[in-house]
Parts: sequence; C-alpha cells; structure tokens
Amino acid sequence: MFIIAGLGNPDRQYEGTRHNVGFDVIDRLAEKYDIAVDARKHRALVGRGIIEGQRVILAKPQTYMNLSGESLQSLAAYYKIDPEQELLVIYDDINLDVGQLRIREKGSAGGHNGIKNIIAHLGTQVFPRIRVGVGEKPSKYDLADYVLGHFSRAEREQMDEGYDHAVRAAELIVSGRIGDAMNEYNRKKKEQT
Repeated sequence: MFIIAGLGNPDRQYEGTRHNVGFDVIDRLAEKYDIAVDARKHRALVGRGIIEGQRVILAKPQTYMNLSGESLQSLAAYYKIDPEQELLVIYDDINLDVGQLRIREKGSAGGHNGIKNIIAHLGTQVFPRIRVGVGEKPSKYDLADYVLGHFSRAEREQMDEGYDHAVRAAELIVSGRIGDAMNEYNRKKKEQT
C-alpha cells in the first residue's frame, strides 16, 4: 500500500492558491483513477483506489499546512506503512519555476513548514516527495501573502503542465520507478527561444 499525500489548506478561500498545489495534484489523480477523496479519517480527506496496480490511499490533510505531520503520522500508523518506502508527499516550492518539478527520496524541509512538521512527527526525513514549483516570491512581497495568492492566467497554463507531470511522476513512484521519475522531471525546463 502507498499513501500519496498532497499538502494544502482546507477551506474554500485557499482553493487554487500556490500553497494548495498538493491538493490540486491529488484531485487530478483522483479524477484520473476515479477515486473519491471524501472520507474524513485521521484529520484528512482520504480515498482508496488502485494506481499502476498498487493499492493507494490518496490523502489531503485537513490540519492546515503547518500541522500536516499530525495527520500523516496518524495515517502511517493506522495503515502500518513504512514512510521511507510507502509514503509520497506532494507540495509547493517557491524555489522552483512555475510548474517545474523536483523529485527526491529524502531531504530536509528546505524551509517548508509543512514538511518540517511531517519530519518532526514521522521522526525521519527519508520519504519520497514531489516538489511542485510555484515561482519565486517577488522581493517586496510577504511570503505568506505570496503562497496564499493565486496564479496568473499565464502561470495557470504552466501549472496545468506541471500538474500533469506530477501525476505521471506519482505513477512512476508508486510503481517502484522513482529513479525514472527523477531522470524525467528533475531537469530544468528548456528556455523558450
């Protein structure tokens, strides 16, 4: 079994914001694989299904971003999964260009409070993750205002491609091919000429 968790904030006001790209990727996976992510368990919205022949739980923690670890620790314990092998976390990254992915098998939180909380609750920083770029914060913006803001029309088009790539990367990872996902998506996008 694999738990695929997308990070975000509950409440309608956060829908479509930069900080909710994890939720958006979960929604795309749920739609593609006809998985209803509507059961409330372990402080998350969850749904069970099959992706690439693997049993999965899709999860959207409802604890707000900075407390995501509370939900994921409870889910991991209940389903008796090994987070280092059977947990995939998808979240936003301001250090990547809009729609760009970075896939890792482990690593620090890199300043992301949701990941800091997950590492603290799981007691390890070894778990697969897909970081989805939301673009660098402009110099005069407040970080919270920026990540809780919405994408421009042009950025939404780039994010559509990024979401599609994140879905494909998740499929590769749950089928045991994280190396292939890293090789495919950890490259910088070629500059448009």
